[in-house]
Amino acid sequence: MSIRHGLLALLERGPMYGYQLRAAFEESVGGTWSLNIGQVYTTLSRLERDGFVHPLPENEGGQRPYEIAEAGRTELARWFATPIERTDRPRDELAIKLALAMTTPGVDVAAVVQSQRTAGVRALQEYTRLKRGQDAGDLPWLLVLDAMIFQCEAEIRWLDHCEAMVLRHRPPTAVRSTAPAAEPAHDREGAGR
Repeated sequence: MSIRHGLLALLERGPMYGYQLRAAFEESVGGTWSLNIGQVYTTLSRLERDGFVHPLPENEGGQRPYEIAEAGRTELARWFATPIERTDRPRDELAIKLALAMTTPGVDVAAVVQSQRTAGVRALQEYTRLKRGQDAGDLPWLLVLDAMIFQCEAEIRWLDHCEAMVLRHRPPTAVRSTAPAAEPAHDREGAGR
């Protein structure tokens, strides 16, 4: 998700200044994504430059609230109507990590998979615990929690699949013998001459 669209969505609720936007953003995503206040103000400057927001006069506390402009509403509606694109080249750190583990000498791929699976199960348990304690009226946060739970479940299923594929396609390990290597047949035949 782009921060700019998140801020536009929040400004659709009404005018806010930077710190209010940061707090509202973090509350909306259940604290799963922290924003740096510098990011907020940099994004607001760009949104103003692009005509998506307008600054309002400073309030008594010296904060300058922003309001969404009509162009911002149009952009926000376009964003909500457009499906999230899946990139041609995924940049999933876990997938890349496993691919590299497969091709790096000395890496125990099964241990990498098991370590990640253990972390995934712990996260799944934590998210499930959080969900049990939530009020049904907090639907936005419940939806975020559900997404996190489903992502953990999918990752664990994928790790199970990876483990099965590694076991099925693992090259046979060379068995080291302590016996001396046999002499080639042509050397033995010529030795008696």
